Amino acid sequence: MTGTVLVTLGRLPKGLDICRSFAAFGWRVVVAEPHARHLCGASNSVTRSVRMPPPAEGKRAYLQLLAEAVRKHGADLVVPVSEEAMHVAFLPHVLPDTPVLAMPPGLMLALHHKGRFVEIAREAGLAVPETHPLGSDDAAAMARAGCVVVKPAHSAAGRGVKVLAPGEPLPAPDAAAPAVVQRFLPGAEFSSCTLAREGRVLGTVIYRGVQFAGSVACAFERIDHPQAEAWIARIVEKLGWTGFISFDMREDAEGLIHAIECNPRTTSGLHFFETADIAPAILGVRDTLRHREATRLQQFWSCLTETQLSAFRGERAALGHLRNLLRTRDVTWSARDPLPLLTMPVTAWPIMREAARKRVPFGEVATLDVGWFEGEAKPAGPTAAAAAPATAASRTSAAT
Repeated sequence: MTGTVLVTLGRLPKGLDICRSFAAFGWRVVVAEPHARHLCGASNSVTRSVRMPPPAEGKRAYLQLLAEAVRKHGADLVVPVSEEAMHVAFLPHVLPDTPVLAMPPGLMLALHHKGRFVEIAREAGLAVPETHPLGSDDAAAMARAGCVVVKPAHSAAGRGVKVLAPGEPLPAPDAAAPAVVQRFLPGAEFSSCTLAREGRVLGTVIYRGVQFAGSVACAFERIDHPQAEAWIARIVEKLGWTGFISFDMREDAEGLIHAIECNPRTTSGLHFFETADIAPAILGVRDTLRHREATRLQQFWSCLTETQLSAFRGERAALGHLRNLLRTRDVTWSARDPLPLLTMPVTAWPIMREAARKRVPFGEVATLDVGWFEGEAKPAGPTAAAAAPATAASRTSAAT
């Protein structure tokens, strides 16, 4: 079985894993990316790159040109990578016969919303922290009683997230930028990445950050956490999920795992799967995803920058960062495909420049132009509610 896959973002290392996997499986790989140069474009696994306007310049224009790229290059399957998945989920409204590895947009956006996700998980009988809309009486009472987290309803990469001490005043609500207030859980924090088909988990990675650039991890460690895996398997089954889905999770004071938010897409945990298994699992040829032998991975250039900064500031952590830098495998490195890692300072320059201009870490601006935003009408076509979860599963299966 061969075909053409269109991957909808090329700037991130997890997109590179997807491209390499499909190329190794004999598929032609086309990448749609707003940046003229990007990480995946340097890879010998990619046949063609297509320049796209970012969704931030207009949702409709983005979808129309994405549909044109699908038709022009004869894509048999569209695979979103990161925050653009919320936009790509609407593509079946424009191209109903093209399989997209995404659930219906109504469900995708509900899970992406920090408040609605908590309601969905609670309805499924799963543990989540108490969460209320910013500006509500319940949120104010919870903030007076204990430590809380305030976060935009559609935030990503930690943007706009604040942890407040008990009694500390909450920010004023903003109707144009809705936010939620969530009870802070004191235990260990983990992240996950899962690929599922029709409500069955094909593979899950639980991992934690071991080095950070701002609020975003740049070095990761895979761990075993059966309780977290069971939580994920249950919600995947309840939702009948097909595609990637990821969670940020925390333990409470008694060690019980709670999911604090959902990312209905991939995360950096994807790097811990065997790259060769990803495409066959998406296409229904494999029923399980194996883990790579490495339990620690890093994004070399980000870790190098953070190591240099910590040394310059005279921090004690600098020596440990240096040891990790020298001993940990980079997520993008492949002897058969070396250019993505070697050319990353060039291909990632637009993101680096924007991060320097805003004086924030790389990871916090990497997807600003492709993330979901409110304030614009949804694309014309069937309503989000009209597409049932089973429809997304059948569309994905059609590619196999």
